[in-house]
Amino acid sequence: MQRSAPRLARLLASAAVPVMLIAGCSSGSDSSSSKKASDGNPSVSGSASPSPSPTLAAAKYAKLPDPCKSVTQKTVKQLVPKVKDTSGLAAKSSDATARGGCSWNGLDGFQYRWLDVALQRFETVPGIGSAEEQAVKRYGEQVAAATATKGAKSGAVAGLGGDTATMVTAEVTKDKEQYQQVTVVTRTGNVVAVLSYNGAGMESAKTPKAADLQKGAKAAAKEAMASVATTNT
Repeated sequence: MQRSAPRLARLLASAAVPVMLIAGCSSGSDSSSSKKASDGNPSVSGSASPSPSPTLAAAKYAKLPDPCKSVTQKTVKQLVPKVKDTSGLAAKSSDATARGGCSWNGLDGFQYRWLDVALQRFETVPGIGSAEEQAVKRYGEQVAAATATKGAKSGAVAGLGGDTATMVTAEVTKDKEQYQQVTVVTRTGNVVAVLSYNGAGMESAKTPKAADLQKGAKAAAKEAMASVATTNT
């Protein structure tokens, strides 16, 4: 059957399946709240001194890697055949030390692939929590968001180099095309990473197998975790 070039162009214009990105600001200190907390009533002569606040653990990692370099170009080429730009498209960030992202996409014949990595780092903030406590909370939120997709299947993943990881697989439909989508949410110390990898067979071509995308997503997520440690050595 002859495939319609104009229709394929329209499909590619909106092909990327929306995935969650690590958004919002990382927790920061509230100067007004901190002032109020430190402006407590003066101690009354003879009264017991207030108990000291427990010391919060410092952040394990002080920096984030360049998201577009957190996955090697070799892996990008393997996962995204005929990728448009191996250097990736960086997401805009108001604070590169706290959050960042990068994505790649490509079309090989009628097989479309899209890869995305989003990183977020937390700082220890008195009154809010340690950097790792905040990262643990964010990790749970990202897993919950990924598994909210109808029909999603999730499970723990080992061997990626971080403290914990969950992989979520789901089939989604966009513009009458069937996509296989894999999301790997990982945490190492005070850094959370969301690695998204999806693909589709355009114009009735075969949808990629979930197992193939899962293998690729895990390989890329492992590299992202390693890049966090390398950046901070």
